[in-house]
Amino acid sequence: MISRRNIRVKVMQTLYTLNTVDGEIKNMDPVKLLQKQLDSSRQLFIYLLYTLTEVARYAETDSLKRASKNLPSAQDLNVNTKLSGNEYLWKILESASFQKAVESEKPHLVEDSKTQVKNIYNQLVETPEYKEYISTQSREKKSEKDIFVFIFTNMMLPNEDYISHVEEHFTNWDDDAEMMEQLMLNYLQKPGSYNLQEMVGEEKWLFAKNLLATSREKREYALELIKPKLKNWDAERIAVLDMILMEMGVCELLYFETIPTKVTINEYIDLAKAYSTPQSGQFINGILDNIHKDLMSQNKIHKVNFKNK
Repeated sequence: MISRRNIRVKVMQTLYTLNTVDGEIKNMDPVKLLQKQLDSSRQLFIYLLYTLTEVARYAETDSLKRASKNLPSAQDLNVNTKLSGNEYLWKILESASFQKAVESEKPHLVEDSKTQVKNIYNQLVETPEYKEYISTQSREKKSEKDIFVFIFTNMMLPNEDYISHVEEHFTNWDDDAEMMEQLMLNYLQKPGSYNLQEMVGEEKWLFAKNLLATSREKREYALELIKPKLKNWDAERIAVLDMILMEMGVCELLYFETIPTKVTINEYIDLAKAYSTPQSGQFINGILDNIHKDLMSQNKIHKVNFKNK
């Protein structure tokens, strides 16, 4: 479920923590720290997915509450509950993996979660998109998925109150926000089909551990290649994150034979743009491109035929 890009982000964050934090965490086994980072991402994703399902289910809750008033109005007695029967909702709710995740992580116990769900739902029912969705009785697959994507991307992510709530309970939100959006959109393509207990498959977990270990073990050699390319830059004054990304990039160029060099360079440029300074992407592009050319001229980069992999 988690992509190689996501893995690079988690390795980057782990290396950054090991480089900048003192105390117990600095002395922690790097692989265990990486696993902790991935576990935190999993917990955050499960909470976001749980919120999404609860917003959809709230249509039924709203209907029951309003119908049970002492003097319900005609409108109270005719609340549209189409959303609570959404095909995508029930694929998620009936998924054994989702049920197990809710049982283990207990997202319903997060303080103020019910209030957040109610507020999002109340804002949702006022939108033209929701009104259009409930205006038709048919359940076309596209509209069933689109309303779920709309709730997540337009009602949850831009909602300042909800995001403040998430930040309060999940300290990794700032680091993982971009990843969460992509994971959710991928998940909603085939709801209920992913194993939420194992968001990182065996192959990608091996890639993660190897990238982390190689970036640590080969750091000095990577720095030997990077420093001569810095020209007038003082290596000590370059952003820590930029140095980490360049070190990871060099290690990937040299020691990961099935990953095309172009893919590696582009990935680290994108990560620099997303997680470092506005100028970092161009800066890292120049350094990695120069190192790549030198290594190629010295016949030090050996890639297998990745097209056959």
